Amino acid sequence: MERHQIALYLGALLAGALTGWFAPVAAPVFESTVNPALGALLYATFLGIPFGRLIEAVRERGFMAAVLVLNFLLVPVVVFILTRFIAGEQALLIGASMVLLTPCIDYVIVFSGLAGGASDRLLAAAPVLMVLQMLLLPLYLLVFVGPDIGALLDPGPFIAALVWLILVPLALAAMTQAASRRSDAARRSARFVQDLMVPLMMLTLAVVVGSQISAVGGELPALLAVVPLYAAFLILMVPIGMGMARALKLDVPGTRAVIFSGATRNSLVVLPLALALPAHLALVPLAVVTQTLVELAGMVLLVRLIPRLVPEAPRSACERKQGRRVLP
Repeated sequence: MERHQIALYLGALLAGALTGWFAPVAAPVFESTVNPALGALLYATFLGIPFGRLIEAVRERGFMAAVLVLNFLLVPVVVFILTRFIAGEQALLIGASMVLLTPCIDYVIVFSGLAGGASDRLLAAAPVLMVLQMLLLPLYLLVFVGPDIGALLDPGPFIAALVWLILVPLALAAMTQAASRRSDAARRSARFVQDLMVPLMMLTLAVVVGSQISAVGGELPALLAVVPLYAAFLILMVPIGMGMARALKLDVPGTRAVIFSGATRNSLVVLPLALALPAHLALVPLAVVTQTLVELAGMVLLVRLIPRLVPEAPRSACERKQGRRVLP
């Protein structure tokens, strides 16, 4: 399933879209499933984050510097420029800003690995990225949307979503990791949950799209405005990520991983926060879901393109000779 997960995700999106479109009566059922599915997915995602390797991640100074500068200094500049085209559409501006300002911590690890990137370094960097984006996102929104963003947001549902869909799964994942170091049963349980990552992602994508597709169809003219922005973001982040990695003289796997870190966004982590916004901002979660659709299509291309843009260094004649040697 991991080998074919991109095709499986696209299939889940299609299945959810078709069901929600042709059977709109199922939309309330899908909507009631979104939060439990997201909670389970985020628990499984956080379970894969090596909290105990936080110090080790910081020690990878070159790679960590590239990832942090790219995601928290260069990406905001790119996002600010792109979102000026929709600055007059408040809901679209909030949705696009929320999703584009948060670096991915889950399936970026898999996509990077499929392209020969240093997925282990991304895994070690995940807790740092998670903490920083949660701290910096409110500040970015103040700058991008304006000081009136505070008056637009109802803190009650927003805080509830943050607690129950992010902080609680995060705490449970940390406790499960601690228990798995002492208990074989806890270790097997954690491994079982992580083995469900792909099915949980498929379920989440299907119910999210199934619950929102009829609304997306109704708001299609408005949502079409953000599709070029999301596509432009993906295109721009490839050379920017490559330049950042080369400036810090990273190796080929590290360079590929940095490119993917800059290009992929944390849509499924910010989605519960977007769903908690007031009714007059109902377009915000639709803008987040639209980014997921554009990004997954882009990942299919990047997994094949990045190894060509950042090829492995050619081996010397001695290395090629050793590679052909038949071992006894």
